[in-house]
Amino acid sequence: MSGIEQNDGIRTEIIGDGSAGTFDYRKYPAYPKPKLSDRTWPDQEITRAPVWASVDLRDGNQALIEPMTVQQKMVFFELLVDIGFKEIEIGFPAASQIDYDFTRRLIEEDLIPQDVTVQVLVQAREELIERTYESLQGVHRAIVHVYNSTSTVQRRDVFRMDQAGIRDLAVQGATWVQEYAKRYPDTDWRFQYSPESFTGTELDYAIDVCNAVLEVWQPRPENPVIINLPATVEMTTPNVFADQIEIVHRQLHHRDAVVLSVHTHNDRGTGIAASELAVMAGADRVEGTLLGNGERTGNMDILTMAMNLYSRGVDPELDLADMARIQKVYEYCNQLPVHPRHPYIGELVYTSFSGSHQDAIRKCMSARKPGDLWDVAYIPIDPTDLGRNYEAVIRVNSQSGKGGVAWLLERETGYNLPRELQPLFSQHVQKEAERTAKEVRADWIVTAFEQEYMARTPLRLGDYRLSSTEAGDDQLSADVHMDGQQQRWVGKGDGPVDAWTSALAQHVGFVVEVDDYAEHTLGTGSDARAVAYVKLKTGERTWWGVGTGGDIARAALDAVSAAVNRELAARAAEAQVA
Repeated sequence: MSGIEQNDGIRTEIIGDGSAGTFDYRKYPAYPKPKLSDRTWPDQEITRAPVWASVDLRDGNQALIEPMTVQQKMVFFELLVDIGFKEIEIGFPAASQIDYDFTRRLIEEDLIPQDVTVQVLVQAREELIERTYESLQGVHRAIVHVYNSTSTVQRRDVFRMDQAGIRDLAVQGATWVQEYAKRYPDTDWRFQYSPESFTGTELDYAIDVCNAVLEVWQPRPENPVIINLPATVEMTTPNVFADQIEIVHRQLHHRDAVVLSVHTHNDRGTGIAASELAVMAGADRVEGTLLGNGERTGNMDILTMAMNLYSRGVDPELDLADMARIQKVYEYCNQLPVHPRHPYIGELVYTSFSGSHQDAIRKCMSARKPGDLWDVAYIPIDPTDLGRNYEAVIRVNSQSGKGGVAWLLERETGYNLPRELQPLFSQHVQKEAERTAKEVRADWIVTAFEQEYMARTPLRLGDYRLSSTEAGDDQLSADVHMDGQQQRWVGKGDGPVDAWTSALAQHVGFVVEVDDYAEHTLGTGSDARAVAYVKLKTGERTWWGVGTGGDIARAALDAVSAAVNRELAARAAEAQVA
């Protein structure tokens, strides 16, 4: 079925076939929960970063509509090295010619730093393992990552093998990996095994397969191996995954010579949480990708998990300060956009539109002192740590309030509005936001404020002179431009403002009385200027006016003039209606 919906002249096409999906939850089995009554992970705290292993160039790359070229892989590899990754999976050279060529280029051009270990993936098949080692000839150190699927559904429907047969595949693959390594004794080899689809495998059986591989490799603490447990498909809640990891952590053979690694995906949207809890449960290492690119809903997002540690005072051991570069490389290499709400890096993550949020941010920022620990409402980390700034923290739309409008105006102009003036101007901005149904830009807000509260017509104060009378009053003699004509007005009072309101009352035809007043300076040194805010009574009505000048007297007089102009404008409008 197809239809057209009309909304204010905008055509919106609604497309469908007239039928809904079955959406029947009863077709899905419950996930088996391991028995672990004495779990310890809930009481643990992550106090140091795990070993990070980037799989962007392999797991991330295979998920792209257009896989990376060798040049794009080079750009991404350089970024990963600069960020600080020490273990980087660079591809599947036995299955991809581009990956093979990329591996050779890294080695032959000596582009792998001495403190970085490259990792390559290979299935537990001899011909693929042989070609993998060929691709790595001459590398100073490498991880050969061998895997085979152990899940119930793949044993039954894909391989049609029993548990013993799949276990034998893993053992044979581990044996080949070890044997072919001996042909290249000049390289420091490390081995890694993954029971693919670990979360779809019976837990006891997965542990049995891993232990069988370990018995082949016979690791030692000075030469450990990696057992990597992939949530190839995220199938349950993070706490259940943590229980599984803690059980494996307890039951693995040679545990003191094993780096226990996890590789989570994001099918349920909790890949990061699963990895965090897994580290609490005993995992030493985490595989993932920058910004979570990967098959289906993606891999675990290393950037976010690392920044989560950073935000709680734990060194992530990765340098993520240049988020602009990370985003640029990610988008160039992956041909994917970064979502504006992506944690830590998205365009809008340090932005608030809500009025109450804006007000709280503004007050917290004003209360901060140099050296204070970061504690600002609604902003978990200091945006400047990541090369961002406060310019985008508060933006204004129809959801915004007086605090956000005032903060933005102060940022753009330096004007620190009196508390009573803030909601009055905010209402003016709110009407514009509701009229346009869009964000209100900073330049519009500044212009609107100056037009509303700093009006210089029909009355404008020109040059003036202050003197003292014999009675001790101040006398102001001013050139005044009124309705296109220049006049000389004189007023007396207690100070310049009082003298000016006296002169005004004689000529404008209504009471002019100052009800409230505030002032401050803009800038410092020789460039400093004054700004004054005046609340004026003109009979039954009150008006705010704002003025600036080289000295506070000039600013105050112009503020009074601006408030009078607002009353004059209101009277002119009323006359037209009458």
